[in-house]
Formats: sequence, C-alpha cells, structure tokens
Amino acid sequence: MAITPLMPVYPRSEVRPVRGEGPYLYGEQGEQYLDFAAGIAVNLLGHGHPHLTKAIQDQAATLMHVSNLYGSPQGEAFAKRLVDKTFADTVFFTNSGVEAVECAIKTARRYHYAGGNPHKTNLITFSNAFHGRTMATISATDQPKMIEGFAPLLPGFTVVPFDDLEAALAAVDENTAGFLLEPVQGEGGIRPASREFIHGLRAACDDNDLMLIFDEVQCGVARTGYLYAYEYYGVTPDIMASAKGIGGGFPMGACLATEQAARGMVIGTHGSTYGGNPLAMAAGQAVFDVVANDEFLAHVRAMGERLRAALEQMIPNHDHLFDSVRGLGLMLGIKLKSDSRAFVAYLRTRGLLTVAAGDNVVRVLPPLTIDESHVREFVERLSAAAADYEVPAAAA
Repeated sequence: MAITPLMPVYPRSEVRPVRGEGPYLYGEQGEQYLDFAAGIAVNLLGHGHPHLTKAIQDQAATLMHVSNLYGSPQGEAFAKRLVDKTFADTVFFTNSGVEAVECAIKTARRYHYAGGNPHKTNLITFSNAFHGRTMATISATDQPKMIEGFAPLLPGFTVVPFDDLEAALAAVDENTAGFLLEPVQGEGGIRPASREFIHGLRAACDDNDLMLIFDEVQCGVARTGYLYAYEYYGVTPDIMASAKGIGGGFPMGACLATEQAARGMVIGTHGSTYGGNPLAMAAGQAVFDVVANDEFLAHVRAMGERLRAALEQMIPNHDHLFDSVRGLGLMLGIKLKSDSRAFVAYLRTRGLLTVAAGDNVVRVLPPLTIDESHVREFVERLSAAAADYEVPAAAA
C-alpha cells in the first residue's frame, strides 16, 4: 500500500510526543521539548493541568454524551457563564473552531432573512485570513494554498485588504450581510488590526444594519491578556466564534451572539450531534475556572510583556535572521528575514516547538501558565539556536 494509514495531508515532523507536563512535551525516546506552540494556541493550561484533568476524569466517569434532543444542565451552565463574562446573550456549542465560524456565518445570514432582507447574504472578509478548512471558510479567504483544487468555491464572500478601512467600506453594497475577521490574524502572521479599523467597522455595521463577526478562535480565551480580544479594542461584535483554548485541549468551540443577532436562529435552523456534550462542558468550565479572572489575565499580560521585551533585546544580536516582534499578550510573532518554516523546523531539532505563519513569521504561543523561568529558557535556547543556524542558500 503506497498511501499511509493516516491520510497524508500534513507534513508531519519527526517530533512524536507521547507525554506532556506543564510547558514540556516528551517524545517516544524521552526527548524533551519546550512547547511554545501549545497545540497551536490550544493547550493554554499546558499539559496535564490537574484541575482540567480531574474535571474531565470526573465527568467521563459520570456522563460523556447525550443527544441535544434532551435538556442540558451542563450546557446551560457553561453557556450562562459565557454570557455573564462576554457581550453575548446566547451560545451554540460546537466541536471545533471551523464549526463555530460556520455557525457564525449562518447566524449572520439568518439575521437578515428574519428581518425581511434575504438578499443580504454577502460577507466582506480580509486578505491572508484563516477561518478553517470547510468549503465555506476556504471560500472566505484569498490564500491560494487553501483554495487550490477545491473549485468551485462557494459564493457569498468578498475579500479586501486587511486593516484597510477604506477598502472595506467601499465593498459594502445592497447585498452585504456584514464583516467577518480575526481581530488578530494568526496564521496570516500575527497581525493585530488597528483600533481605527475595528472601530470603523463597528460604526459601519451600526449605520447600515450589518453584522460584525469576530473570529477569535485563536486570539480568544485569555491568549492576548484579555478574556477575548474585542475587549482590548473596546468594541463588541454581534457574533463571535471561539474555540482552541476554550477546551484546554479537549475538542470544543462556541458561537456567541447577541439576542438581536441571533433572532433568526430558531428551532431547526442549526444543530450538532456532539456539540455541547457534558464532557466538553466540564473541560470548558475547568478552563474558565483558571483563566476567567483578573489575576490570571494580568499574569498573561505580564508574561507577554516580559517575553516581548526579552525577544526585542535579543533580536539585535541576530539581526541577520530576525526583523521584529509583533502581537498581543502571549500571542506573539517573530518576523524573520528568511523562511520561517525552515527555522521552525530547525528549532524542533533544538528542543523548541513553535509554529510557522504567513509573512515569514514564527508564532510564539506558549501555555498561558508559563512563568519567568520559562521565558528565560525559551529566549536563551532561541538565541543559541539562532547563533548556530545557517540560513538556507536560496533564502539568504
């Protein structure tokens, strides 16, 4: 058989984790890695966090899954917690980030349908975005690597330059349903939008009865030092997708909306077999027990500032390789002067796990529970690796 049992859609590296503890992963032969990728911003409490582990174990022994045909005390409780902590009035639970974005798209379209404007179906989206890999979400981006070979794409999306308010407003027409964006682009290169851009989109939505949809799958759940990034911008969306860190490693997501935005989401309009299962709800509650408080969020901001300052201090020592640092909180990116993917691969051989992103950026997404010793260890090992790294000739 030529094909591998696991469909070969990932370029899997030689890192083969079998165990984790805090910010460290361990391979089959006992190799240790400092994990500043955190499952691409998922394992925000690190590995083996005792509170999260116990919550999952206890719930697994009690009740893992029942149909959404029945009442959900667990889902109701966690939804109420999210409502109390955010702008939202209602929540739909999913199994992943892309499902949360799909629900957000449907919610926006149903809003206009319920309001007597079924022609308002088009969402304005932004260049270099990543919203997932379903047909709808790849149709919402302009990245060739995402869409090649999957034509015809779905209609209903207009892509304009990111952080360009003039272009966004110029794209609005009688068929526009709203805007869909990551307030901090992740895969696109750790690019925070400007405050002026975000506030301009909010004003346009208010003036034209449009939906402002935030994809906070990667930047949400304390990653930026705020429970959700919209708080940093001082603007509330109408609809928001959340996932990744919300389950701390357990697969789950959520689509949050205001009562007005969700006016079209009535019985029969959406569903999920596994979404909101008791085991996922226990994981989400355990994560929020740890992160949804001022003390923890202050810790994330403090560690983010320390890490950023240490990286900025290090960069001049390797200015042949590094250009700058960008991002918010513990969602940071190091801009390289050469191929970031090659450097990320090299770092794995030195026991450091990071993630490549667009624009030749190395994503630095550690567990939010790191302390100053982990910051020092990361920067020291990164600097040592940079000193030994030979930029590939083609990229030099």
